[in-house]
Amino acid sequence: MKLLATAFLVLLAPGPWPPAPGWPAQVSPAALAERDFLSQTRRLTFEGRRAGEGYFSPDGTKIIFQSEREAGNPFYQIYVLDLTTGDTQRISPGIGKTTCPFFHPKTNDILFASTHHDPQSLALQKAELETRKAGKERRYAWDYDPEMELYVADRKANAPATLTRLTTVRGYDAEASYSPDGQWIVFTSTRDAFNRTLSAAEQKQLAVDPSFFAEIYIMRADGSGARRLTRVNGYDGGSFFFPDGSRIVWRRFDEAGLIADIWTMKPDGSDARQITDFKSMSWAPYLHPSGEYLFFASNKHGFENFEIFIVDTNGTKEPVRVTYTPGFDGLPVPSPDGTQLAWTSTRDGGLGQLYLARWNHEKAGEALAASPTRVKP
Repeated sequence: MKLLATAFLVLLAPGPWPPAPGWPAQVSPAALAERDFLSQTRRLTFEGRRAGEGYFSPDGTKIIFQSEREAGNPFYQIYVLDLTTGDTQRISPGIGKTTCPFFHPKTNDILFASTHHDPQSLALQKAELETRKAGKERRYAWDYDPEMELYVADRKANAPATLTRLTTVRGYDAEASYSPDGQWIVFTSTRDAFNRTLSAAEQKQLAVDPSFFAEIYIMRADGSGARRLTRVNGYDGGSFFFPDGSRIVWRRFDEAGLIADIWTMKPDGSDARQITDFKSMSWAPYLHPSGEYLFFASNKHGFENFEIFIVDTNGTKEPVRVTYTPGFDGLPVPSPDGTQLAWTSTRDGGLGQLYLARWNHEKAGEALAASPTRVKP
């Protein structure tokens, strides 16, 4: 593993990243292929049943990700891969469920969600393993566990990480990320469904689809001052700040949970703007560090065929397709210098692993410039 990661570093070493002013309209989107945007594609993770959702450290030398690889635990745990040495370190406690890790932009802290405090964690792990052993393994489905809470791991040299719990309100608290200055956290929560009296219809909805109650919240980095930003029926989640902190990008599902699109808003929840209108499941948005466009994944070309797209941050252009490989390609995240792209893919078979490739920023600009203007609904 160490040798492989070292080889990846040599092949994908960050280079200069000048913005591409002017973005000449030279490329027809219809003529594009995956190789126009991605080169030197390499698989990063091999250990365990599955891995994914990788995010870069501020200096671009590490990737934090989730993976199912602990003996006796069928759920994700959180790991850091050092791209300079190939070493992998587990950050989470190793029990329960975890998801959505993110580096603090100014410190060594790592933000993630976990259920390890739940006394039922070991029993739930055992039950899931027994279900799989019986041949009743279900397709991947997130259960929005109301025990999911946000934690910060304070990592010090030559010492185990110290965990601090940030949320204590019952409900699924996850999908969290920091603002560029590290002072704020934006996250997803279903707490509203657990902290008021629900109608009979709402109780039925909660039993069938708890994600219906997921909304975007913002709080200070120490966990104080949490306030709700969205108030629309259906799943709002997967939020991230723009590189300059001026806006937040997220994905919003319809009430049926089948159609999702990318939206942006100001950090106070105002000025919500719909960026895509694909009439499909478009999700996992993330800004390129230039702030000129964002990445997202969508199954527009087949229900189970998720591909990566880019779109300008104002949503004035039709999105441009980036990947052309059958299966799942999603959760795209560019490196801090904008020259690489990490994402999760099933292109080698299995349930998904992390991949890394060089990113062609100039070609992205040309393709978006040539893309038709979006006809807004």
